[in-house]
Parts: sequence; C-alpha cells; structure tokens
Amino acid sequence: MSEQIMIEASALSKRYGDTRAVDLLTFQVQRGEVLGFLGPNGAGKTTTMRMLTGTLRPSEGEVRVAGIRVQDDPLGIRRRIGYLPENAPLYDEMMVVDFLRFTARMRELPVAEHGPRLKVTCDRCGLMDVLGKDIGQLSKGYRQRVGLAQALLHDPDLLILDEPTSGLDPNQIVEIRNLIKDIGKEKTVILSTHILPEVQATCNRILIMNEGRLVADDSPEGLLARQSGSTLQLQIKAEGTQELDSAIVRGKLREIDGLQSIEVVSAEGETGLRFKLAAKAERDLREAVFRKVVAEGWILLDMHREAASLEEAFRRLTLGDGTPTQASGEEQDHE
Repeated sequence: MSEQIMIEASALSKRYGDTRAVDLLTFQVQRGEVLGFLGPNGAGKTTTMRMLTGTLRPSEGEVRVAGIRVQDDPLGIRRRIGYLPENAPLYDEMMVVDFLRFTARMRELPVAEHGPRLKVTCDRCGLMDVLGKDIGQLSKGYRQRVGLAQALLHDPDLLILDEPTSGLDPNQIVEIRNLIKDIGKEKTVILSTHILPEVQATCNRILIMNEGRLVADDSPEGLLARQSGSTLQLQIKAEGTQELDSAIVRGKLREIDGLQSIEVVSAEGETGLRFKLAAKAERDLREAVFRKVVAEGWILLDMHREAASLEEAFRRLTLGDGTPTQASGEEQDHE
C-alpha cells in the first residue's frame, strides 16, 4: 500500500439480516484529500463511515487506514482518526473547557500536552470566548465547533465529519465550511453532507453512494463535465411563415437514437419552438439532432448543451440508472 494512501476500502459490505446496507464498496482516499461523501438517505454513508472508524465491524471486506487493517488494531486506528457524528456527543452540563480536558484524558494525551493542544484547537475552532460557558448554553453553531474541537484535539491524521452543518443557519454554515476548508489544508477530510454547494466549495473529490453501492467517484469538475452534454436546448422553426406542430416535431425527434426525454420549454413570444432533449447514458446528441433538423427541413435557430449543476448530477446518479429521468428508464414526454 502506497504511503500516499490514507484509507483503502476493499469489497466492504455490511448486512443487517437480508438487507445489504453497504454492498462491495471499494475506494481509496489519498493523504491531503478533502473528500465529499454523498448519497440519499439510506444510501449507506453513515454505515460506511462507522466501518472506516472501526466502530462497526463489516460483514465482508476490510478497511486499512495508513496501511493498517482496522480489524487488527481498532484502538490504534481511532487514535489517528477524528470523528464527528451527525449528533455530536456533548455533555450539556459541562463547561466547554472541562469537556475538552475530559476529551484529552479519554484520548490519553500526555498531561503536559493538554494546555498547548487546547489552546491550538480552541483558537482554530473559534472557542476562546466561550470556554467558561456550559455547553447547554451554546448556540447550535458553537456546539458544532465544540464537536469539531473534540475531533481535532488529539491532532489526528484523518478527520471524518458526518453532516457537520446539519441544522445550522446560513451564516453558521459558512463559518463551519470555512473552518473545514482551513483544516483540509493540513489533514485528510471525509465530509458527508446533503448540502451540495458545500461539497462543491469545500471538496476536491466526490464519492456518491446509492443503495449501498458506489455510483460515482470524480472531482467536482469532472463529475459536472461528464454530466453536462446529456441535456440539449434546441430551438427550431419552419421555413417561411409556416408554424410547426409541437406534437409532430416531438414525434420526429423521438426517432433519434439515444434520446431519453423531450420537454417543450418555449417562452411566449419566442420565435419557433424550443425543446429540452435529455440523452440516455450521458450521450452527446448534437450531431444526430443536427442531422434530423436538416432532414426534416426545419431551420435551426439555437442548439446548446446545458451546464449541469451538482444537484442535477446527484439526481441523475441516484434516481435509477444515471440518466436524467425515472428509474424505469422509460422514455418520458413532458409538455
């Protein structure tokens, strides 16, 4: 295993009775990467992260952290990992400073390091002004900061964050996002979240799970580039003063091989007819559409590929077979 690989998951699976929560998951995470871990509810993300941290034993496969099998040395592995679950395990009746000192003892940090590590961590997490307050008195944003601090206190090589901005207001989300970006300059970070702009702004690589399986592994730019081009905007008109019948045009366009769906999107007062054409399996339809327009004697006013958003890419990859419509894969018409 290369020294540059922080995590290596091989054929990782977890079963609960007849249900496979995670199914033969294989991936690697390089040192210094900030990895966005995405998927709809029930996709298996939290189960996977618990297996990565050694808090949940896989049914099959294995995980290695820095070359060490998690099953061989789970306690040693946890010393190298900082983990913030979705609901941070905080004690409301404790002061922030007391909770972090307690965390330092549980992490078996040498007593001489408690003070320096608390100062560095609290400075980074913006907690110096609330050290003397009870955790129960803090806002949700500050509670998340305390949760991050307990995950960072022992200076881990790897930080795993499960929905770190859940329930925060927009200002708090930006604060935590900036903190994660800063941490990512020095450490390997795995970030699970439903807030897709957060992933696009923070992560340099994205894994997407669906129904326990990996359906995408790419950079944000690469993922968007692959998804862009599968949807075309097309504007056409007839020769002279004739008007095109949208139903007839749709029927002709449906003859194009690789077409997934057709949607009429013409605006009032716009010349001719405008359609949105979605392709199957990320195909580029431009040449076939151009040939069809020429063959039918229509005038092509505009044809361009729509730039995909991360949200659209996520929906395509987690709703069915990676195409823009429903899981059935059947052709859809929208008017």
